Amino acid sequence: MSMELALQTYIAESRGLLQEMEDALLSLERSPSDQHLIDALFRAAHTIKGSAGLFGLDAIVDFTHVVENVLDRLREGKLSIGKPLIGIMLTCADHMASLIDSVADRDGVVETSQVEEGQRLLEQLQPYLDETALNESHSTHTELTEENRAGITCWKVCVQFGQDVLRNGMDPLSFIRYLGSIGQIVDIQVDAEQLPAFEQMDPESCYLSMKMEIAGIEDEKTIEDAFEFVRDDCKLSIEPLHTNLASPKELPGELAGLDASGPKSAPVQATISDEPAVSRTIDSDDPVADESAGNDPRRKTSANKPTRFIRVNAEKLDELINLVGELVIAGASGALLARQFGNTALQEASAAINNYIEHIREGALGLRMVEIGETFKRFQRVVRDVSQELGKDITLEIRGADTELDKTVVEQIGDPLTHLVRNAIDHGIEPEEVRRARGKPAQGVVMLNAYHDSGNIVIEVSDDGGGLNAEKIRKKALERGIIKPTDALSDREIYNLIFEAGFSTAESVTNLSGRGVGMDVVRRNIEALRGSVDLDSEEGVGTTVRVRLPLTLAIIDGFLVSVGESSYVVPLDAVLECMEISSEIKEAGSERSYFNLRGEVLPFMRLREQFGILGKPGRRENIVVVHSGEHKLGLVVDELLGEFQTVIKPLGKIFSNVKGISGSTILGSGDVALILDVPSLVALAIEGERHHESLHLSAERH
Repeated sequence: MSMELALQTYIAESRGLLQEMEDALLSLERSPSDQHLIDALFRAAHTIKGSAGLFGLDAIVDFTHVVENVLDRLREGKLSIGKPLIGIMLTCADHMASLIDSVADRDGVVETSQVEEGQRLLEQLQPYLDETALNESHSTHTELTEENRAGITCWKVCVQFGQDVLRNGMDPLSFIRYLGSIGQIVDIQVDAEQLPAFEQMDPESCYLSMKMEIAGIEDEKTIEDAFEFVRDDCKLSIEPLHTNLASPKELPGELAGLDASGPKSAPVQATISDEPAVSRTIDSDDPVADESAGNDPRRKTSANKPTRFIRVNAEKLDELINLVGELVIAGASGALLARQFGNTALQEASAAINNYIEHIREGALGLRMVEIGETFKRFQRVVRDVSQELGKDITLEIRGADTELDKTVVEQIGDPLTHLVRNAIDHGIEPEEVRRARGKPAQGVVMLNAYHDSGNIVIEVSDDGGGLNAEKIRKKALERGIIKPTDALSDREIYNLIFEAGFSTAESVTNLSGRGVGMDVVRRNIEALRGSVDLDSEEGVGTTVRVRLPLTLAIIDGFLVSVGESSYVVPLDAVLECMEISSEIKEAGSERSYFNLRGEVLPFMRLREQFGILGKPGRRENIVVVHSGEHKLGLVVDELLGEFQTVIKPLGKIFSNVKGISGSTILGSGDVALILDVPSLVALAIEGERHHESLHLSAERH
């Protein structure tokens, strides 16, 4: 592994560990005596600091070391956890994240503001440190003294670095320095047997092999983790040596500086006992190693440890999805040609190929599907910080955390959800005294929920607050000219006016809201993902904002229809049934826009009229019954062409505001078909019906 790749791995893993720290700290507020959470906190900080030492990231090592000392005292029961300490630790985790960001974005250059913030936080941590920790250096290993030498377990570590270690940007001595910072190097010997003759030496190759005895490290895994980034480029053997430490012994002069990061205490000689050692060997070239220890339960090797997860560059995954999309288009083209030629054998082969393509498509899309629970968990911190800022007692409830959707959608939905959650806390949840007066619990609840519905994912942000005042919203909308006095709007339509640009009912401007920005951005960002957002509220009970998004932005199952010479794709999950249009509806023409479906009256929309398609309809027309949430709609089309695997292509900017269209795709013939936006079409139909009713009522008054 190259140094650059190893550093990127460290950055990604550290961010994950910081998220684990944040989750553990927030959980400790509810369960302050949970020792498992405290241990997880310590391990995360220790890992971040230790790996940072391998790359010489001193700013991270220095700061995290102090945090680790506080967590160590907490782990040993010398400190009690409380909200003040949790608050400081959360801020420390934020600072550690900013230091890691500086490594990712600025090659480790720490800005002056970061240095000042770090100093301020270190001052806040001082009361939680004991006197020894305040005066110690940045070494974390235990000092060996006459009093604590007896009975200490040493480790015998044999490492032979691969010849490509230097070419990959790794410094072998940095691993030894790191071991000296977390433990104490008792003895070290360099093996020169691997060195070739001088004239045969390659200056870019590594021939270093050494044996070490190390004390002061608790477990074998800590040593193994030190060699994480060169595990494939070295042979490593670790043996526990149960020893009594004797008098100090100096290291060879040329290696005396290896322990430079730790205190200059004298190394000591280990006297090995007669107890047989159990070794652990990791050898990338020979997985079957150290067979003599094969039956020992403590022995583990990389050969019998199955790999459960691998890291894949997101760009490679996106490229795979794009290639699968092109494969789908090519498969559709082949199937069309097979039908045109009427070759039965070719059609069967084409059908088999398309079947495999469908399995490949489902597998490839599955790689990008992630659970939304990780995104939801991040809002625990948002709820905690914002509620404390406003002086409200609010808890977050999460449901449907195992609901999966496309990774790309998850990445882009974070900001809109943040706006909605902050709005629920600021505008939705009432102050404690108001809640008590209304007979509600003092603690407010914000709930995040996710579930699948008709090929979409629905995300709900709910609160049990005061709800919305429809009359107040209507008055504000009239003042701003958003609606007219003659507009007849339902309560739900009035509630959704809060998504208009610049609309706000806040009485005053605060750090969180009141400036009329945010909710319109929420709708714009969600619509950019081919989604929709609406709102339900009941005054005095609460509010629910419902976001509907497609499961994926890449490939969907569609149902192909035609109107005249134009082709359209209806998302298959939105299709309920198809039927031939009745003569009664056909004779009514444009006078009627609804039909009877087995006793249920449903509106219908003629796509020919909706999209201005020239020409007359054929003798036979069909209705495709679709649904969006609880609403149903009939789409009148000319022909039903059957199911179709649809590779979604984005529309150009010139078509981005066309209502009822969410994208395009390429047919097997090479023609372009437009993908229908069913929720948008349903909303248009409902809006048209209400407008028609409004005109009818107005005519009756006159």
